[in-house]
Amino acid sequence: MSLGRFPTPIVPLTALSTGLWIKRDDLCADPIGGNKVRALEFLLGGVGEDDELVTVGSAGSTHALALATYGHRLNAKVALGLWRHEMNPTATVVAERLLKQRADIANFRSPVGAYLWGFIRRARGAKWIAAGGSDPLGVLGHVNAGLELVEQIEAGILPQPSYVVVPVGTGGTAAGLALAFAIAGRDITVVGVRVVPKIIARKGHVLSLASSTAKLIASHTGAKLPRVNPGSIDIVHTEFGGAYGRETDSARAASTKLDELRLRPPLSLDGSYSAKAFAHAIGLAARKPTLFWLTFDSRILNAR
Repeated sequence: MSLGRFPTPIVPLTALSTGLWIKRDDLCADPIGGNKVRALEFLLGGVGEDDELVTVGSAGSTHALALATYGHRLNAKVALGLWRHEMNPTATVVAERLLKQRADIANFRSPVGAYLWGFIRRARGAKWIAAGGSDPLGVLGHVNAGLELVEQIEAGILPQPSYVVVPVGTGGTAAGLALAFAIAGRDITVVGVRVVPKIIARKGHVLSLASSTAKLIASHTGAKLPRVNPGSIDIVHTEFGGAYGRETDSARAASTKLDELRLRPPLSLDGSYSAKAFAHAIGLAARKPTLFWLTFDSRILNAR
């Protein structure tokens, strides 16, 4: 399903560091952009009117909001299993937006209950959409994203960065980018800044997603894809803050620095994901060329 406008722009952030750029994936689609759009282009393929889509996520899940938005565009039914977590201002707004969607929402105290509920809905015939869109089919969208970046490097829009920094939750974005760079033969390290508990955001999980996606591509094309080098993925744990959704001082400071640049179109970072990743990207850029991949679309904060 075609949802996005690509390629998304890359903007230098020289006022903060001569070696820092931002990839504005927030501008990839309307009314909601961000990294979930790339996955949903594949995950919503073949979905028709009155099909039921089911997924799970946190109470402030942008994945759930994107699925509800674009699933309804297809006149599909959307069911969301959501669990409680520590809320910040952005997550609160997203949760309010979800309540306005024409979705069947079930609330749970923990992910365990939400996944069990999702399994039952799936067994009854609903189409399962993995949390965060992070299964091999959804990861294909992020492989395309990485190859898009390689084309932009080749076009001279930016020099090849040493690091591409993304927040890591369910891991699909990081896995797809790492596989794309392996396919293109590019020595670029994907730095995933962990924003969820370690049991979810593990290097092994990201590598497994990349491997499964490579097998999916090979099964349809017959191509022999290169293996993703474990050294090309780095999972950073220092920005987590102790709980999903909990804001940190370093993330707030990084968000303020970006706000002061007054980029156009305007943007803001969210306290759950992007602000934490950007805080780490600023530090890396002081040493080597670094691209921060913006996965969050702040336009939803002001949407009516």
